[in-house]
Amino acid sequence: MPELANIFRDWKNRLPFKLSDEQYHAIRDICACRTAKMQRGSLYLCPNCQKKHFGWQSCGNRNCPKCGSDKITKWLLKRQRELLPVNYFMVTFTLPSELRTLCLKFPEKIYSAFFAASSGSLKELALDKRYLGAKIGMMGTLHTWRRDGEFHPHIHFLVPSGGLSKNREYWIYPKNRDFLVAVKPLMKLFRGKFKSELKKTDLSLEIIKNIPSKTWVKDWVTHCRNVGNCMSSFKYLGTYMQRVFISNNRIEHYDGETVVFKYKQSGTGNVKRRPMTSLAFIVMFLRHILPSGFQKTRYYGLLGSANKKSLHEIRTLILTSRNQPPSEPEDFVINKMICRNCGTELILSNSGARGPPEGAIVL
Repeated sequence: MPELANIFRDWKNRLPFKLSDEQYHAIRDICACRTAKMQRGSLYLCPNCQKKHFGWQSCGNRNCPKCGSDKITKWLLKRQRELLPVNYFMVTFTLPSELRTLCLKFPEKIYSAFFAASSGSLKELALDKRYLGAKIGMMGTLHTWRRDGEFHPHIHFLVPSGGLSKNREYWIYPKNRDFLVAVKPLMKLFRGKFKSELKKTDLSLEIIKNIPSKTWVKDWVTHCRNVGNCMSSFKYLGTYMQRVFISNNRIEHYDGETVVFKYKQSGTGNVKRRPMTSLAFIVMFLRHILPSGFQKTRYYGLLGSANKKSLHEIRTLILTSRNQPPSEPEDFVINKMICRNCGTELILSNSGARGPPEGAIVL
């Protein structure tokens, strides 16, 4: 099966445009991931047949499709202690098409304003007694693509169902199980806050004035829906947080000049296939590489870093009010290494080996 690394290895030295530092490092790391270019690897031993196995290190780049699945597992293990025993809502904010060129030119400034405006509008509306009248918590992750790979910046927020009263003595639940805040007022508040946040950046007034005037009067796309209990919703968002634009198993064909990849159509779930020239595919992939150090996942309110110590108290408060015991933690198993000779689980022998010993099976 073709891999993303195959495409980049063929094209990295003949791209007709200059790469940014982040793009160059992403391509370099993806090409080197789990190959001898990593210079170090891990040695495993089969306790059953004594066969030695060796695997080169992963690159760890957040844009690499080979480095995603274990990251999801580790993230779930880490965040499980912070789960609140309530249902969660998925609230999605999408930037309109008129702002996408600015996203590509000034990603750090625009995406930072995007996070500030969306989280701020959600917290402000939740404080309104007409909706919840409580302080909420949320975590959000930035996505820049549609399922077919086209550029489409949006943020998914995962929000516990309810919030803490102002005196911090009790948990306030939504009046309706499937309703957190009204989408129309949320959209208007978000649109206004984003315009205000944009003016706080160091972008020139000329750039801001060149944004089409219809941008500030049209409806911006926002969604809010109940996504179920705490762990199922975290598993759902976990894949969003660690997923890159495309995984290797979605690339069905590559012949040096053409790439064909599959995706599930939004709404219907039907599997579609998209053929592209290799160069067009690479350009599309590069648009989704974020600035170095940019935090694509952020935490706010009750889920923010300043409230980590009080989360246990809030969780106990909710459980006490319901008179129910805490749920048992789930076990999340990182992908096991299996012996290719007999199928037994391998044991790690050396995590810093410089190369495979003679006779070892290279994974």
